[in-house]
Amino acid sequence: MTTGPVVLAIDAGQTGIKTRVQGDGPAREDVFPGIRTHAPLLPQLAQVARAVLERTHAPVSTVTAGVSGLTSAEADAGALRSLLAGTGVTRTVLSHDSTTAFLGALGDARGAVVAAGTGVVTLAVGASTMARVDGWGYLIGDAGSGYWIGREALDAVMRDYDGRGPATTLRSAAEERWPVLSEAYIDLQSRDDRVAVIASLAAVVAAHAGAGDPAAEAITARAAGELARSVTTALRRADLADDRALAVCTVGGVFRSAALRAAFAADIAASGLDIDLVAPAGQGLDGAVALATLAPEHPLAASVSVSG
Repeated sequence: MTTGPVVLAIDAGQTGIKTRVQGDGPAREDVFPGIRTHAPLLPQLAQVARAVLERTHAPVSTVTAGVSGLTSAEADAGALRSLLAGTGVTRTVLSHDSTTAFLGALGDARGAVVAAGTGVVTLAVGASTMARVDGWGYLIGDAGSGYWIGREALDAVMRDYDGRGPATTLRSAAEERWPVLSEAYIDLQSRDDRVAVIASLAAVVAAHAGAGDPAAEAITARAAGELARSVTTALRRADLADDRALAVCTVGGVFRSAALRAAFAADIAASGLDIDLVAPAGQGLDGAVALATLAPEHPLAASVSVSG
């Protein structure tokens, strides 16, 4: 018998949406296609929530969500609650996914979390303030993200193809996907999932960097530098105590690259800050669950929308 509130937590990214129903019993998790950033966000979250409720028949009273690219106009927990009318949901909590990434990785600790997947965002939390760096989307930001790496890879490939740049083994990998390279851009421009497709090339870059391709190695080093710069910038902006090491967590698929992790660690070590790279306690979905019990006095609470 359930004695506490049942929470439906949503971790909504561009590549995929993860959900977890959590109460007193075993948790149930599901995965849905990623959010469409060119379409209204809240109806997409409501659709996912209703699908989970129909699948599980769980007595969910609270829905929480950490969302990639959440804008101030869309951060309206009351509007989401209205879209879930008739479901039994009485409380909704909405935040940017940088908040849930931080809560999942560091919980109540002070420090910084850089979450690098398709996009990237860095969040530092101090005693009473927070500082967010990047997370500005693939068109004007997300430096060092999976998309950024994939875009750099395609640039190197097309420079090789044209003769404007050095030869790279990344070209053969691109030709496996686009046998006629001169038409790759047409295919990408016509695809709704082009951001995810380009971001998927980050894994290709990681493999070719590990095999010694100079172009892939250079892209990896630049990506690590961008990510390290975002972290150190965020830490310097937050009111963190300077008498102890600053905890930094890295999460997301970009950090599966051993070469990138090594370069990132080297850049962090050269920053002049006393930083302790620590393993994350959990992931963004864990942070979405934590939103349900986030204390009002927490530095992150000001950036969270709550209804009910």
